[in-house]
Amino acid sequence: PAAFCCALLNSQPMGFYAPAQLVRDAREHGVEVRPIDVETSDWDCTLEPGDTGEEGDIGAAVRLGFRQIDGCSQEVLQRMVEARGRAGGRFGDFDRFVRLGGLTSAQMLRLAEADALRAFGLSRRDALWRIKGLEPKGASPLFADAPSDEPTMYLPLMAPSEEVVADYQTHHLSLRAHPMRFLRPIFERRGARPCFVLKDQKDRARFAVAGVVLVRQRPGGGKVCFITLEDETGVANLVVLPKVLASFRKEIMSARLILAEGRVQRAPEGVTHLLCHHIHDFSADLLTLFAPEDEGLDPPLSRADEVAHAPPPPRLGHPRQVRILPKSRDFH
Repeated sequence: PAAFCCALLNSQPMGFYAPAQLVRDAREHGVEVRPIDVETSDWDCTLEPGDTGEEGDIGAAVRLGFRQIDGCSQEVLQRMVEARGRAGGRFGDFDRFVRLGGLTSAQMLRLAEADALRAFGLSRRDALWRIKGLEPKGASPLFADAPSDEPTMYLPLMAPSEEVVADYQTHHLSLRAHPMRFLRPIFERRGARPCFVLKDQKDRARFAVAGVVLVRQRPGGGKVCFITLEDETGVANLVVLPKVLASFRKEIMSARLILAEGRVQRAPEGVTHLLCHHIHDFSADLLTLFAPEDEGLDPPLSRADEVAHAPPPPRLGHPRQVRILPKSRDFH
Protein backbone atom coordinates (compact mmCIF):
# COMPACT_ATOMS: atom_id res chain seq x y z
CA PRO A 1 0.00 0.00 0.00
CA ALA A 2 2.80 2.47 0.81
CA ALA A 3 4.53 1.92 -2.54
CA PHE A 4 1.21 2.16 -4.40
CA CYS A 5 0.31 5.45 -2.68
CA CYS A 6 3.79 6.85 -3.31
CA ALA A 7 3.62 5.95 -7.02
CA LEU A 8 0.18 7.54 -7.42
CA LEU A 9 1.32 10.76 -5.74
CA ASN A 10 4.34 10.94 -8.05
CA SER A 11 2.07 10.45 -11.08
CA GLN A 12 -0.22 13.41 -10.36
CA PRO A 13 -2.24 14.94 -11.89
CA MET A 14 -4.32 11.93 -12.85
CA GLY A 15 -7.74 10.41 -12.36
CA PHE A 16 -10.58 11.42 -10.07
CA TYR A 17 -8.73 11.52 -6.79
CA ALA A 18 -6.51 14.35 -5.61
CA PRO A 19 -3.47 13.85 -3.31
CA ALA A 20 -5.50 14.54 -0.15
CA GLN A 21 -7.85 11.63 -0.90
CA LEU A 22 -5.01 9.29 -1.87
CA VAL A 23 -3.22 10.05 1.40
CA ARG A 24 -6.41 9.66 3.45
CA ASP A 25 -7.13 6.27 1.92
CA ALA A 26 -3.55 5.09 2.42
CA ARG A 27 -3.63 6.09 6.09
CA GLU A 28 -6.92 4.25 6.54
CA HIS A 29 -5.08 1.17 5.23
CA GLY A 30 -2.36 1.51 7.85
CA VAL A 31 0.23 3.44 5.85
CA GLU A 32 2.26 6.01 7.77
CA VAL A 33 2.57 9.27 5.81
CA ARG A 34 5.20 11.78 6.92
CA PRO A 35 5.23 15.53 6.20
CA ILE A 36 7.42 17.49 3.80
CA ASP A 37 10.77 18.13 5.46
CA VAL A 38 13.81 20.03 4.13
CA GLU A 39 16.06 17.55 5.95
CA THR A 40 14.63 14.35 4.46
CA SER A 41 12.28 15.03 1.51
CA ASP A 42 13.25 14.72 -2.15
CA TRP A 43 11.40 16.22 -5.09
CA ASP A 44 9.31 13.06 -5.48
CA CYS A 45 7.55 11.33 -2.63
CA THR A 46 9.75 8.53 -1.29
CA LEU A 47 9.61 5.44 0.91
CA GLU A 48 11.30 5.32 4.30
CA PRO A 49 11.57 2.59 6.93
CA GLY A 50 8.43 2.72 9.03
CA ASP A 51 7.73 1.76 12.59
CA THR A 52 8.04 -1.82 13.78
CA GLY A 53 4.73 -3.67 13.45
CA GLU A 54 3.02 -5.98 15.94
CA GLU A 55 4.83 -8.99 14.49
CA GLY A 56 8.22 -7.31 14.66
CA ASP A 57 8.46 -6.48 10.95
CA ILE A 58 9.33 -3.00 9.74
CA GLY A 59 6.92 -1.58 7.20
CA ALA A 60 7.40 1.30 4.78
CA ALA A 61 6.35 4.89 5.37
CA VAL A 62 5.66 7.52 2.71
CA ARG A 63 7.62 10.77 2.92
CA LEU A 64 5.88 13.57 1.04
CA GLY A 65 8.05 15.30 -1.55
CA PHE A 66 8.55 18.91 -2.55
CA ARG A 67 6.45 18.28 -5.68
CA GLN A 68 3.39 18.72 -3.46
CA ILE A 69 4.17 22.38 -2.78
CA ASP A 70 2.59 24.96 -5.09
CA GLY A 71 5.02 27.25 -6.88
CA CYS A 72 8.21 25.25 -6.31
CA SER A 73 10.71 24.58 -9.10
CA GLN A 74 11.96 21.01 -9.48
CA GLU A 75 15.32 22.23 -10.73
CA VAL A 76 15.81 24.58 -7.78
CA LEU A 77 14.74 22.07 -5.15
CA GLN A 78 16.86 19.34 -6.71
CA ARG A 79 19.92 21.56 -6.33
CA MET A 80 19.03 22.06 -2.67
CA VAL A 81 18.76 18.29 -2.17
CA GLU A 82 22.20 17.86 -3.77
CA ALA A 83 23.61 20.56 -1.48
CA ARG A 84 22.13 18.74 1.50
CA GLY A 85 23.91 15.59 0.38
CA ARG A 86 27.24 17.41 0.18
CA ALA A 87 26.60 18.74 3.70
CA GLY A 88 26.52 15.19 5.05
CA GLY A 89 22.91 14.29 4.35
CA ARG A 90 21.40 16.90 6.67
CA PHE A 91 21.81 20.63 7.13
CA GLY A 92 21.54 20.28 10.90
CA ASP A 93 20.20 23.75 11.69
CA PHE A 94 18.52 26.75 10.13
CA ASP A 95 21.70 28.79 9.67
CA ARG A 96 23.46 26.01 7.73
CA PHE A 97 20.34 25.55 5.62
CA VAL A 98 20.37 29.24 4.69
CA ARG A 99 24.10 29.22 4.03
CA LEU A 100 24.39 25.96 2.09
CA GLY A 101 20.95 25.42 0.57
CA GLY A 102 21.47 27.87 -2.29
CA LEU A 103 17.88 29.18 -2.14
CA THR A 104 16.65 32.74 -2.47
CA SER A 105 14.49 34.27 0.27
CA ALA A 106 11.40 33.80 -1.91
CA GLN A 107 12.19 30.10 -2.38
CA MET A 108 12.78 29.60 1.33
CA LEU A 109 9.49 31.34 2.07
CA ARG A 110 7.69 28.77 -0.09
CA LEU A 111 9.13 26.00 2.07
CA ALA A 112 8.34 27.86 5.29
CA GLU A 113 4.74 28.45 4.19
CA ALA A 114 4.42 24.69 3.62
CA ASP A 115 5.71 24.10 7.18
CA ALA A 116 8.75 22.22 5.87
CA LEU A 117 11.25 23.70 8.36
CA ARG A 118 10.02 22.06 11.57
CA ALA A 119 13.15 19.89 11.64
CA PHE A 120 14.96 23.04 12.79
CA GLY A 121 12.55 23.54 15.67
CA LEU A 122 10.70 26.31 13.84
CA SER A 123 6.95 26.56 13.55
CA ARG A 124 5.43 27.94 10.37
CA ARG A 125 5.27 31.47 11.76
CA ASP A 126 8.72 31.27 13.37
CA ALA A 127 10.27 30.16 10.07
CA LEU A 128 8.57 32.95 8.14
CA TRP A 129 9.77 35.49 10.70
CA ARG A 130 13.36 34.23 10.54
CA ILE A 131 13.46 34.28 6.74
CA LYS A 132 11.89 37.73 6.54
CA GLY A 133 14.63 38.97 8.87
CA LEU A 134 17.54 37.70 6.76
CA GLU A 135 19.85 40.32 5.28
CA PRO A 136 19.52 40.52 1.51
CA LYS A 137 22.50 39.30 -0.49
CA GLY A 138 25.04 42.05 -0.96
CA ALA A 139 23.97 43.93 2.16
CA SER A 140 26.73 45.72 4.07
CA PRO A 141 28.21 43.62 6.91
CA LEU A 142 28.97 46.80 8.91
CA PHE A 143 27.21 45.57 12.06
CA ALA A 144 27.71 41.84 11.46
CA ASP A 145 29.86 41.41 14.59
CA ALA A 146 27.94 43.80 16.80
CA PRO A 147 26.18 42.24 19.80
CA SER A 148 22.44 41.94 19.34
CA ASP A 149 20.09 43.24 22.01
CA GLU A 150 16.94 42.44 20.10
CA PRO A 151 14.37 41.00 22.52
CA THR A 152 13.23 37.43 22.15
CA MET A 153 10.11 37.21 20.02
CA TYR A 154 7.14 35.12 21.12
CA LEU A 155 4.84 34.90 18.13
CA PRO A 156 1.17 34.00 18.61
CA LEU A 157 0.52 30.35 17.90
CA MET A 158 -1.64 29.53 14.91
CA ALA A 159 -4.90 27.84 15.82
CA PRO A 160 -5.10 24.18 14.71
CA SER A 161 -7.74 25.11 12.13
CA GLU A 162 -5.45 27.81 10.70
CA GLU A 163 -2.63 25.30 10.40
CA VAL A 164 -4.88 22.93 8.46
CA VAL A 165 -6.01 25.71 6.09
CA ALA A 166 -2.40 26.74 5.47
CA ASP A 167 -1.49 23.10 4.72
CA TYR A 168 -4.24 22.84 2.12
CA GLN A 169 -3.32 26.18 0.58
CA THR A 170 0.36 25.33 0.18
CA HIS A 171 0.33 21.62 -0.67
CA HIS A 172 -3.33 20.58 -1.08
CA LEU A 173 -3.55 18.26 1.93
CA SER A 174 -3.00 18.17 5.67
CA LEU A 175 -1.72 15.37 7.87
CA ARG A 176 -3.03 17.21 10.95
CA ALA A 177 -6.78 17.01 10.48
CA HIS A 178 -9.62 17.39 7.99
CA PRO A 179 -11.31 20.84 7.81
CA MET A 180 -14.66 19.23 8.62
CA ARG A 181 -13.38 18.25 12.05
CA PHE A 182 -13.53 21.92 13.07
CA LEU A 183 -16.87 22.56 11.36
CA ARG A 184 -18.62 19.47 12.75
CA PRO A 185 -20.52 21.36 15.51
CA ILE A 186 -22.06 23.68 12.90
CA PHE A 187 -23.53 20.77 10.97
CA GLU A 188 -24.52 18.72 13.99
CA ARG A 189 -26.84 21.56 14.93
CA ARG A 190 -28.39 21.28 11.46
CA GLY A 191 -28.92 17.53 11.69
CA ALA A 192 -26.10 16.44 9.37
CA ARG A 193 -24.38 13.18 10.25
CA PRO A 194 -20.89 11.90 9.39
CA CYS A 195 -20.29 10.31 5.99
CA PHE A 196 -19.32 6.90 7.37
CA VAL A 197 -22.78 6.52 8.98
CA LEU A 198 -24.49 6.54 5.55
CA LYS A 199 -23.54 2.94 4.72
CA ASP A 200 -25.38 1.64 7.80
CA GLN A 201 -28.72 3.32 7.06
CA LYS A 202 -31.83 1.49 5.90
CA ASP A 203 -33.05 1.87 2.34
CA ARG A 204 -35.23 4.99 1.84
CA ALA A 205 -34.40 6.36 5.31
CA ARG A 206 -34.21 10.15 5.57
CA PHE A 207 -30.64 11.34 5.95
CA ALA A 208 -28.54 14.51 5.87
CA VAL A 209 -24.81 14.68 5.30
CA ALA A 210 -22.31 17.52 4.93
CA GLY A 211 -18.81 17.68 3.50
CA VAL A 212 -16.30 19.11 1.08
CA VAL A 213 -17.05 18.51 -2.60
CA LEU A 214 -14.40 16.28 -4.17
CA VAL A 215 -15.90 15.31 -7.51
CA ARG A 216 -18.88 16.37 -9.64
CA GLN A 217 -19.82 14.11 -12.54
CA ARG A 218 -22.45 14.48 -15.19
CA PRO A 219 -21.91 11.80 -17.86
CA GLY A 220 -22.22 12.98 -21.43
CA GLY A 221 -25.84 12.86 -22.58
CA GLY A 222 -26.99 11.98 -19.08
CA LYS A 223 -29.35 14.04 -16.96
CA VAL A 224 -28.29 12.75 -13.55
CA CYS A 225 -25.47 14.42 -11.59
CA PHE A 226 -23.20 12.50 -9.20
CA ILE A 227 -21.33 14.22 -6.36
CA THR A 228 -18.71 12.81 -3.99
CA LEU A 229 -18.45 14.46 -0.56
CA GLU A 230 -15.71 14.03 2.02
CA ASP A 231 -15.60 14.73 5.73
CA GLU A 232 -13.23 13.68 8.52
CA THR A 233 -14.76 10.17 8.56
CA GLY A 234 -14.77 9.23 4.86
CA VAL A 235 -16.76 9.86 1.70
CA ALA A 236 -20.43 9.85 0.68
CA ASN A 237 -21.86 9.50 -2.83
CA LEU A 238 -24.80 11.72 -3.81
CA VAL A 239 -27.22 11.28 -6.69
CA VAL A 240 -29.00 14.38 -8.01
CA LEU A 241 -31.97 13.89 -10.35
CA PRO A 242 -32.84 16.47 -13.08
CA LYS A 243 -35.63 18.18 -11.12
CA VAL A 244 -33.39 18.74 -8.09
CA LEU A 245 -30.50 19.81 -10.34
CA ALA A 246 -32.72 22.48 -11.89
CA SER A 247 -33.79 23.79 -8.47
CA PHE A 248 -30.31 23.86 -6.90
CA ARG A 249 -28.10 24.31 -9.95
CA LYS A 250 -25.99 27.14 -8.48
CA GLU A 251 -25.25 25.24 -5.27
CA ILE A 252 -24.54 21.98 -7.07
CA MET A 253 -22.23 23.46 -9.69
CA SER A 254 -20.20 25.90 -7.56
CA ALA A 255 -20.33 25.14 -3.82
CA ARG A 256 -17.18 23.82 -2.10
CA LEU A 257 -18.93 22.82 1.12
CA ILE A 258 -22.50 21.55 1.05
CA LEU A 259 -25.16 20.01 3.23
CA ALA A 260 -27.32 17.50 1.35
CA GLU A 261 -30.68 16.16 2.47
CA GLY A 262 -32.49 13.22 0.93
CA ARG A 263 -33.25 9.52 1.17
CA VAL A 264 -30.85 6.61 1.35
CA GLN A 265 -30.72 4.42 -1.74
CA ARG A 266 -29.18 0.96 -1.27
CA ALA A 267 -28.33 -0.99 -4.42
CA PRO A 268 -28.52 -4.83 -4.43
CA GLU A 269 -24.73 -5.06 -4.83
CA GLY A 270 -24.29 -3.14 -1.56
CA VAL A 271 -23.49 0.33 -2.88
CA THR A 272 -25.19 3.08 -0.86
CA HIS A 273 -26.05 6.54 -2.20
CA LEU A 274 -28.01 9.51 -0.96
CA LEU A 275 -30.77 10.50 -3.39
CA CYS A 276 -30.80 14.25 -2.79
CA HIS A 277 -33.88 16.42 -2.32
CA HIS A 278 -32.25 19.62 -1.06
CA ILE A 279 -28.73 21.05 -1.40
CA HIS A 280 -27.43 23.88 0.81
CA ASP A 281 -24.26 25.87 0.16
CA PHE A 282 -22.15 26.40 3.30
CA SER A 283 -18.94 27.45 1.55
CA ALA A 284 -18.86 30.73 3.50
CA ASP A 285 -18.42 28.75 6.71
CA LEU A 286 -14.94 27.76 5.54
CA LEU A 287 -13.85 31.29 6.52
CA THR A 288 -14.52 30.45 10.17
CA LEU A 289 -11.46 28.18 10.03
CA PHE A 290 -9.32 31.33 10.34
CA ALA A 291 -10.72 32.16 13.80
CA PRO A 292 -8.41 31.10 16.66
CA GLU A 293 -10.03 28.34 18.68
CA ASP A 294 -8.33 28.94 22.01
CA GLU A 295 -7.10 32.40 22.90
CA GLY A 296 -5.37 30.96 25.94
CA LEU A 297 -2.86 29.03 23.81
CA ASP A 298 -0.92 32.15 22.85
CA PRO A 299 2.30 32.72 24.86
CA PRO A 300 2.96 36.19 26.31
CA LEU A 301 4.50 38.73 23.94
CA SER A 302 7.76 40.46 24.76
CA ARG A 303 6.43 43.94 23.98
CA ALA A 304 2.91 45.32 23.90
CA ASP A 305 3.19 46.52 20.32
CA GLU A 306 4.43 43.22 18.86
CA VAL A 307 0.91 42.00 18.14
CA ALA A 308 0.65 44.58 15.39
CA HIS A 309 3.98 43.52 13.89
CA ALA A 310 3.69 39.75 14.18
CA PRO A 311 3.79 38.05 10.76
CA PRO A 312 0.42 37.04 9.30
CA PRO A 313 -0.46 33.49 8.33
CA PRO A 314 1.16 32.46 5.02
CA ARG A 315 -0.01 34.80 2.23
CA LEU A 316 -3.69 34.15 2.68
CA GLY A 317 -4.91 37.49 1.36
CA HIS A 318 -8.29 39.02 2.08
CA PRO A 319 -10.86 36.42 3.26
CA ARG A 320 -13.10 37.13 0.24
CA GLN A 321 -10.22 36.19 -2.08
CA VAL A 322 -8.87 33.22 -0.15
CA ARG A 323 -8.77 29.77 -1.67
CA ILE A 324 -9.46 27.70 1.42
CA LEU A 325 -9.42 24.33 -0.34
CA PRO A 326 -8.26 23.06 -3.72
CA LYS A 327 -10.88 23.01 -6.46
CA SER A 328 -13.06 19.96 -6.88
CA ARG A 329 -12.51 17.68 -9.86
CA ASP A 330 -15.48 18.22 -12.16
CA PHE A 331 -16.43 16.15 -15.19
CA HIS A 332 -19.36 17.48 -17.22
